[in-house]
Amino acid sequence: MIVLTGGAGFIGSCFLRKLNDEGITDILVVDQLDRSEKWRNLLGKKYRDYRQKDEFLSLVEENSIPSPKAVVHMGACSSTTETDSDIFIKDNYEYSKKLARWALSRKAPFLYASSAATYGNGSSGYKDDEGGLDSLRPLNMYGYSKHMFDLWAREESLLGKMTGIKFFNVFGPNEYHKGEMMSVICKKYPELVKDDRITLFKSYREEYPDGGQKRDFVYIKDTIEVMWFLFTNPNITGIYNLGSGRARSWNDLARAMFTAHYGTAENEGKIEYVDMPGELRPKYQYYTEADLTKLREAGCDHQFMSLEEAVRDYVRYLRDNSHL
Repeated sequence: MIVLTGGAGFIGSCFLRKLNDEGITDILVVDQLDRSEKWRNLLGKKYRDYRQKDEFLSLVEENSIPSPKAVVHMGACSSTTETDSDIFIKDNYEYSKKLARWALSRKAPFLYASSAATYGNGSSGYKDDEGGLDSLRPLNMYGYSKHMFDLWAREESLLGKMTGIKFFNVFGPNEYHKGEMMSVICKKYPELVKDDRITLFKSYREEYPDGGQKRDFVYIKDTIEVMWFLFTNPNITGIYNLGSGRARSWNDLARAMFTAHYGTAENEGKIEYVDMPGELRPKYQYYTEADLTKLREAGCDHQFMSLEEAVRDYVRYLRDNSHL
């Protein structure tokens, strides 16, 4: 049995689809099906059983869950605007520690989600060097909670026994339930359809023009293929970046959306720049780009879609709110 936490969420449900496509259905899905619509991400997928996250942890602590073949831990609080730090400590740090100890005590490979948010403003670079963890300064509590777990795993000498993935800006189908945490593509596509425009944040740093802020956007289909590589090679341990390896601007993203929507390379839409909320400005990442050297050296040669190709593919899903 494979344990998949966050299995009804964005990345988790897409990885569940990949497992099914590979003929794997002996899966225990763990999540928290609250008032969101993420239950729809489970439709059409096969798994042995489902457990709510707190119930599952209780069963783990009672030693009532059979030893798993592997644990893929994607479950977490991923809100970058959540202000209750206790939620992050409970869900992203303490829960992860208990699950890691349980998996490793049963000699099950443990694959977990870290985040590019751990890199903060990027002043220490974006190299997934475990020795460089101490220099990182996340800008929000979400990033810090992920960083705390990475540090804990290193200090407990566990990074040679588990695999962490620092996800960059992942986008794609199955993220519809995420509200404010949806990708800009998902949030702005209805605006484009309705008003022939896309609004982006103004820049508050001179070196970046409005819309010129850059992120490493990575499509969910590429993300899942890299995850599958790591999942099927459990001897590859440590922390790995997962991005496209190429930073692109928000303006590039908007233009890719125009092209995908209108079916032409001509910019038929309009970009408007709006004020960034004051509380977000000190926590905003102006540039991210995954250093993929370590991943490539590990033997992963997956070739990522271009931003334009990925957006074009995603728009097909956005038009009818379809799932992966």
